[in-house]
Amino acid sequence: MDTAATNRKIIHIDMDAFYAAVEQMDNPSLRGKPIAVGGSENRGVVAAASYEARKFGVHSAISGIMAKKNCPELIFVPPRFERYKEISKKIHKIFQEYTDLVEPLSLDEAYLDVTQNKKGNSSASLLAQEIRTRIFNEVGLTASAGISVNKFVAKIASDYHKPNGQKTVNPDQVIAFLENLPIRKFYGVGKVTTQKMYQLGIFTGLELKSKSIAFLEKHFGKSGTYYYHVVRGVHNSPVKPNRISKSVAAEHTFDTNLTSEIFMLEQLEILAATLERRLKNNHISGKTITLKIKYSDFAQQTRSKTLAYFIADKGLILETVKELLYQERMKNSVRLLGIAMSNLNTENKKAVVVQLQFPFSY
Repeated sequence: MDTAATNRKIIHIDMDAFYAAVEQMDNPSLRGKPIAVGGSENRGVVAAASYEARKFGVHSAISGIMAKKNCPELIFVPPRFERYKEISKKIHKIFQEYTDLVEPLSLDEAYLDVTQNKKGNSSASLLAQEIRTRIFNEVGLTASAGISVNKFVAKIASDYHKPNGQKTVNPDQVIAFLENLPIRKFYGVGKVTTQKMYQLGIFTGLELKSKSIAFLEKHFGKSGTYYYHVVRGVHNSPVKPNRISKSVAAEHTFDTNLTSEIFMLEQLEILAATLERRLKNNHISGKTITLKIKYSDFAQQTRSKTLAYFIADKGLILETVKELLYQERMKNSVRLLGIAMSNLNTENKKAVVVQLQFPFSY
């Protein structure tokens, strides 16, 4: 890692089972019980699950039918996204009291660059602890945090002591931390990629690090370059406040590859609803719709169509996606589907991103 990169202090804050936690906070009768936000025992997909439900294998993106099978006592709760957004605003207001360099990833997680901060505190670990305490006292929810020199390591670290915990990876610990990390814990390495790495004899960061960039690019394409650098602690992406989106997307990787276009349409309908929610929550619409297809052999294909007008409605999105799906026959079984909206009505706006470098201390 270069010296400039190790001077940064990045915190990743991740709320614990956010949607489910809000429901349990607002409804005391749900506390301590296994709940699923979204879906039902007959249809639909779970959006989030409480930790009590996760013990039974209930998690986001699992079907409601399977969730109920795994946990017969499961309680289904309809999502209330306006409420989640309201709570998220309170949490982000706390973030802004510490630094202007806040990059929201979603309603329930964000990166904070506290290299220089409004509190004048040189310890990123103490700042993370203070932020988590304030969220609990002022909002009533728990959060976990990861602290390190870049976003990649901080993201992984925030998952280490969940729920309601934090982990700091100091600059001189980064390489050892990544070398000892199970490959399935690497951010950006999903279930299918994990299995492929196992087949190639890659089980830990150290074994990933032993592979040449040519080897990784051969087996994983452009992602191979990413894996080569991050396992060496190289991830210099800045925290980007006030980021103006160039696209909004929703995608899902399936546990079982899809072979029927009927099943694909069912999943695309769910993705279209998710995309509509994200667009409307952010008051965004767009003209260009892209269907992303990743096949079981990891080959990837995109199909796009640009409309003459801005849309954000799931019905109109799905109508266009269906047209793109039937544009040509599937080349193989499908492991991932995604829908993206670009050519947005935000593209005439500008965002200024400032990345500061200051002496590093934890």
